[in-house]
Amino acid sequence: MKRLLIGLIKASHFGPTVLVVTISFLLSLSQYSALKSLQIACAILAGQCVVGWTNDLLDFPLDQSAGRKNKPLVAAEITQSFLKNSIFMALMAAVLLSLIGPLGLKGSAIHLLGIASATSYNFGLKKTLLSPIPYIISFGAMPWAVYVSNGKTPPVWLYLGFIAFASAFHFLNVLKDLSWDISQGVLGLPQRLGKRKSIAIATCLVVGGLFDVAVR
Repeated sequence: MKRLLIGLIKASHFGPTVLVVTISFLLSLSQYSALKSLQIACAILAGQCVVGWTNDLLDFPLDQSAGRKNKPLVAAEITQSFLKNSIFMALMAAVLLSLIGPLGLKGSAIHLLGIASATSYNFGLKKTLLSPIPYIISFGAMPWAVYVSNGKTPPVWLYLGFIAFASAFHFLNVLKDLSWDISQGVLGLPQRLGKRKSIAIATCLVVGGLFDVAVR
């Protein structure tokens, strides 16, 4: 059981998941109590598990070919069937936790749109010129889900900042596997542009995001 749990944690893309869930909690605190913010963070956590686990499941053939032993499926820490069942359970949890929590119907719909957008990246958009789009939609959706659920509209600077920083992360995150991705036919926008241009775009996005936050 411990081995399976560790495998699931690794497959969730633990670092980014912790970051996203923490940000969702802090954002929710601007609209809700700590308890309600924790409920929202739990719903976001379930959604992040869906996204991360789907990514590892769909990328398994590529990861196996590249010999990525840090991937739990490749290392045989978990099985594909177990991961499929876990994805289904996480999706059900994301839906239920959203609906019964502070997000309500409207916030839940936006949250599920974010999950659908992020998984569309895993299902093929990451191999196209449209690879940044899921980041724009999914991270841009987070402040909308929180604010709309409380009967408000998020300020423009807030969701623009989310989009800028998330898009920058996309361009930087692929750099570590850039050569492997290109050799395996994963040709998203950063892979097509190359390392130097991707870093330049990410830098511009970060600077733009910081300026956006500073002059709000």
